[in-house]
Amino acid sequence: MPDQSDQPMDGDGAFRATGAREHWTEMTYGGALSFLRRRYSRELDGVDVAVMGFPYDASVTYRPGCRLGPRAIRAASVQLAELRAFPWGFDLLESLAIVDRGDALLDPHHPESVAPAIEAAATAVIRSGTKLLSLGGDHFIAWPLLRAHAAVHGPLALVQVDAHGDLWPDDPGRIDHGTMMGRAIREGIVDPSRSTQVGIRTYHDDPMGLEILTAPWIHRNGIAAAIEVIRARAGDAPLYLSFDIDGLDPAFAPGTGTPVPGGLASWQALELVRGLAGLNLVGMDLVEVSPPFDHAEITALAAAHLAHDWLCVLAAEAGAVQAPVGRL
Repeated sequence: MPDQSDQPMDGDGAFRATGAREHWTEMTYGGALSFLRRRYSRELDGVDVAVMGFPYDASVTYRPGCRLGPRAIRAASVQLAELRAFPWGFDLLESLAIVDRGDALLDPHHPESVAPAIEAAATAVIRSGTKLLSLGGDHFIAWPLLRAHAAVHGPLALVQVDAHGDLWPDDPGRIDHGTMMGRAIREGIVDPSRSTQVGIRTYHDDPMGLEILTAPWIHRNGIAAAIEVIRARAGDAPLYLSFDIDGLDPAFAPGTGTPVPGGLASWQALELVRGLAGLNLVGMDLVEVSPPFDHAEITALAAAHLAHDWLCVLAAEAGAVQAPVGRL
């Protein structure tokens, strides 16, 4: 554990801390549930990454409940806040200043307002020079998030981990978590020639120029082969990671709206995220965690670890180095 001798020792540091790199003592099972116990703040001066929730699930096509995802992922992150990062062994906050920006205020009773509100909330973070880690919510939120990132970085290389390609027929007014990736490609905010879908277990007639690595292909060829494809396609383009938790097999992520058997294991997904080190990472969303269908929080735990490891990849790129312990 980091030295906490000069930090607040009486709890709820997420509300009381004054900086973005502080550690404080907290009961694992109590206290304010920010992501990784980070300070809640809307101030972004000196902040490297802001974590923000987008609790919206009115565009799901099967089981609802992922509007509760951001809260569950925050709760599942508490143990990660106590320890040095595995497998790196470093203190995440030595390299990154991180805050929890809370949740975007979205009005489900005016669905036409949701996408503009998400885009505006994301834009406020990204244009400040702070990177954004977004917690969903259903996968529709990725479309306004991609728009906000592309407005700053230009056309994006996309890595989408998912059971579904989300390329089904669309129309301009549609609010649907199964059509938005095709829309993003047609709008030019995602460059399909640089982009890869991972873990897919549904069929699309038109892959729209994307490289599709199905879950069976990955099981046969391995995560290292998938990482090699992703890296070759992305090159030095700004890379956005959109991670639908149903990319995992339901054995590892039952708490999601449209589960499909045959998906990735948790260890495969974590290895995949760690394999993005060195690429031009600009943003991430983690979506479709539906707590009402979860068991023993295993879906939320997987989501929290995946988001945490993306932050660790950023920290490693910022210079955090630690000699590994054990055979990795």
